[in-house]
Amino acid sequence: MAAHGPWFIYGGTDKYESERLQVHEDRVRKPDGVDGVYATVTLKPGVAVLPIDSDGRVHLTRQFRYAVGRDTVEAPSGTLERGEAPLEGAKREIREELGIEAGEWRHLGQVDIDTSIVRCPVDLFIAQQLRFTETDQDSTELIWPLTISLEGAIHMVTESEITHSPSCVLILKAARCLRQ
Repeated sequence: MAAHGPWFIYGGTDKYESERLQVHEDRVRKPDGVDGVYATVTLKPGVAVLPIDSDGRVHLTRQFRYAVGRDTVEAPSGTLERGEAPLEGAKREIREELGIEAGEWRHLGQVDIDTSIVRCPVDLFIAQQLRFTETDQDSTELIWPLTISLEGAIHMVTESEITHSPSCVLILKAARCLRQ
């Protein structure tokens, strides 16, 4: 039995695993002393990038997302490849999705997309000094660029027009960072 905060873990079993996720179930003693099970989902770590041009406009994506069944507006984002550093993944994502390369990068920390049952850290970046080139989208991606003011992006977050949690956090953190 191993302590895990106020919980104790007796053992566990992987229930499902694929290229992008793993479902694991632990046999536990809960903080109230009752034995039970607790399942967690581990996703590949990710990145989200907010490219900001010299006019202060942000470059976002609009694309259909299968899990929610609708188009969403997001900062360019995605999962890291095995062994890929977060900054390298961030550079790859904006190049693939929007055809952007950047001369200046700022790391704004990390966000967890959910802390109750999901392990998936996402590193957040601002990219500036932008250069525009060709995109290299995956065959499953149909991405349309959306360029708006940072204030417009903040409005979209507060009006729930942007609901992708790493994008929401990134836009709000970037706004505060740039105002300082």
